[in-house]
Amino acid sequence: MDLKDLYRDVIVDHNKHPRNFGRLEAADLHADGHNPLCGDQLSISVNMTGDKISDIKFEGSGCAISVASASLMTEAVRGKSLAEFSALHSQVHELLTKHDSSIDPISLGKLGALSGVREFPARVKCASLCWHTLQAAIENNAHPISTE
Repeated sequence: MDLKDLYRDVIVDHNKHPRNFGRLEAADLHADGHNPLCGDQLSISVNMTGDKISDIKFEGSGCAISVASASLMTEAVRGKSLAEFSALHSQVHELLTKHDSSIDPISLGKLGALSGVREFPARVKCASLCWHTLQAAIENNAHPISTE
């Protein structure tokens, strides 16, 4: 099995069996996101303990990349500080958008599965929607986030 097959399997698994799917009823932070091009819609709810993301969930519907990315993101950021989230967000953004990225996908663990998305520019917005939506929640942006 090569790396592309492994990454594809991770995306399929997280789409079919999304982790942290649902809503936190008493969330400290919340934001909604929408990708008009693909029809992806999601809501992210977050609980904080100090500056750490102590719990995070997402709900909504979208394409396989959108759902898998949100699932992978929630797993990766739980327990992280806001500074750690910001650094990880930057790395994932570079991985998704730069063909000459210096980011080693393997260094990002399961998030490295998103590396293949950059070959399909229209899908980058699907994979990045959850990241932008979480950033909006952290910034307490009440306006729905759109990738357009």
